[in-house]
Amino acid sequence: MGKLDDKIAIVTGAGQGIGKAIAEKLSAEGATVVVTDINEATAKETAERLGNASVGIRTDVTDPASVEAMVEQVTTQFGRVDVLVNNAGWDKASPFMDSDRADWERVIAINLFGVLNTSKAVLPVMAAQGSGSVVNLGSDAGRVGSSGEAVYSAAKGGVIAFTKATAREMARHQVNANCVCPGPTDTALFASMGGDNPKLREALTKAIPFRRLAQPDDLANVVAFFASDEANFVTGQTVSVSGGLTMS
Repeated sequence: MGKLDDKIAIVTGAGQGIGKAIAEKLSAEGATVVVTDINEATAKETAERLGNASVGIRTDVTDPASVEAMVEQVTTQFGRVDVLVNNAGWDKASPFMDSDRADWERVIAINLFGVLNTSKAVLPVMAAQGSGSVVNLGSDAGRVGSSGEAVYSAAKGGVIAFTKATAREMARHQVNANCVCPGPTDTALFASMGGDNPKLREALTKAIPFRRLAQPDDLANVVAFFASDEANFVTGQTVSVSGGLTMS
């Protein structure tokens, strides 16, 4: 018996990295996972490996019409949505004074508006059911700031605040909303932002009390708890999964 048996879970940006690990963990706990990603091929490949009647759907979280079509497909096929994991994210590191306005817009569109778009489509479904769990992926950048990630930090700070506000609004419907904030995590996105530089990796590893970067599974385990009935009375909370790099 898994703690997510028979639940229908949507995970955005689940074709690779942290999102893929989350999809795998939720499936291992018994959920039918709707794997969404802007890359249709990786979404479908991931879903095929999961089993439990999981499906892969190309979804652009920055496009409300794309999100609405995905949610309509899910409700038509499965009849409900029990879990929404807003994982899709993107960043491009640079000092704010050197940053490009087009990059600001993309960072905010994916990391903040993406969460708004999916929430707008899914929360009414959960409210009508009288049950559901939302897990938003924030970032320690949104809690304590991160050099070279000013706009990303702002967007993720927005996700943290939005999680608290929706937790308050949705409590009357028995829907909870919580935020999981990764610290430095060993993913392709991290590598693309300089994480493949041995000196940076070493410096970060030394700064983390557990002396290692997070692995995607570390995040997936916490997300699975928040998505489960074990967390029914937990809402509006922000948890850092950073090996002790940040504490509060």
